[in-house]
Amino acid sequence: MTPALQKMWISLASMLFMFISIVAIYFSRFKLKGIWKILTAIIAYILMISAGLIILVVVLSGPTK
Repeated sequence: MTPALQKMWISLASMLFMFISIVAIYFSRFKLKGIWKILTAIIAYILMISAGLIILVVVLSGPTK
């Protein structure tokens, strides 16, 4: 697998993390109660932060040859 293809899959995985975190934040704010609300929100924010860091690394690593 070429480095460009690897970067594509990594960025797609981080976009999936962002989508999952958006859905989880929605559920934690409007649908869940109690401890599930807190756990879901913590997991969602961890996924959102990790997705942002992954995208930052992919973008700052520059183009592939």
